[in-house]
Amino acid sequence: MTLNRRIFIGSGVAATALLSAPMVRAQGKPRVVVIGGGAGGGTAARYLAKDSKGDLDVTLIEANKTYTTCFFSNLYLGGFYDWEKLQHGYDTIAAGGVTVINDTATAVDRAAKTVTLAGGQVIPYDRLVLAPGIDFKEGSVPGWTLADAEVMPHAYKAGPQTQLLKRMVDSMPQGGVFAMVAPPNPYRCPPGPYERISMVAHVLKTTNPTAKILIADPKENFSKKALFEEGWARHYDGMVDWIGPDRGGDVVEVRPGSMEIVIDGEVTKVDVCNVIPGQMAGKIAALAGVTADSGWAPVHPDSMRSKLDDNIYVLGDSSAQGDMPKSGFSANSQAKVAALAIRGELLGARVFPAKYANTCWSLIAPEDGVKVGAAYEPTPEKIASVQSFISQTGEDAALRKATYEESLGWYAGITADIFG
Repeated sequence: MTLNRRIFIGSGVAATALLSAPMVRAQGKPRVVVIGGGAGGGTAARYLAKDSKGDLDVTLIEANKTYTTCFFSNLYLGGFYDWEKLQHGYDTIAAGGVTVINDTATAVDRAAKTVTLAGGQVIPYDRLVLAPGIDFKEGSVPGWTLADAEVMPHAYKAGPQTQLLKRMVDSMPQGGVFAMVAPPNPYRCPPGPYERISMVAHVLKTTNPTAKILIADPKENFSKKALFEEGWARHYDGMVDWIGPDRGGDVVEVRPGSMEIVIDGEVTKVDVCNVIPGQMAGKIAALAGVTADSGWAPVHPDSMRSKLDDNIYVLGDSSAQGDMPKSGFSANSQAKVAALAIRGELLGARVFPAKYANTCWSLIAPEDGVKVGAAYEPTPEKIASVQSFISQTGEDAALRKATYEESLGWYAGITADIFG
């Protein structure tokens, strides 16, 4: 099975075509508030407004006036994608009937069904959609705090951190060392850590060929591992050293003040250190009281409705839903299911069985693209993979080039679908 741009765009068209006539409540329009304007929240707000034909009062709360996608930010690091192409505004979403408020949500009163913003505004809702992405677990990497991100950047929330990491890589001394502390599962992907390594290696191979890359990884395995290892050996032979838990990759300390990384007691001086800490749901999900002990928000697999509050839906990276990765494609797919469910509840629209999809592309070297993906369906326990595919080792150059070009089409398609 191949999920290409045509199938992706078609899923949105099909969902739109299945709408039934709206039934507006006599007391006024039902109110839906969406927090977070990325792949999940932006899609949900846009589809709720568009498909309800104005019969829902939809408000999108997003702190940033311009959204920078994490997906494809690795290609910016590698010099394959311009910064401006990663940035998207909300004018078209607003023109489609969504009230866009650039502010930060600081509290959710579930009893009163209101959201409080940093600027003091209190917004009521009938349904609340949370799509705040990720936050980081302080203390998950010994020696590192969020305050150290200006010295050892995470670059896992796209924006200034991504630009900082690129400047650091581009200015590394000849023969220097780039280190990455890879995250434990589960984590946001993209920007995948191993595609990021590939893009950094591509830059260094061109500008700094004697440089070295160290990856300290607490995981024994990771997505597309065989494909990345094959690619690193082919394109960057001798440059990349992956240190898994069998070699101490799970026993790591960093020292930002002296730019050192300690792996299983061995101290290494580094020039750039990309620390990707353990992750959890975006802060507002915890403030709303819809996260579990894991730090993620459990949801019903057939609708993305919170298991802890029937009036709240949680999308994308913040949700604990089952087999789907924490990707932009996943969030966009989940948003369409949630939007249809919300319309069914508030307007009486017909609701169809949930189906989900995801593909994650990674660029290893120029025109050497690989991918992994699946189709998913809800079960009583979770969103479960029902059909999957993955690139294979040993593929020819023409297929890898076509895979990369497919990813470019997908980015154009999904950003148009989210932001209009």
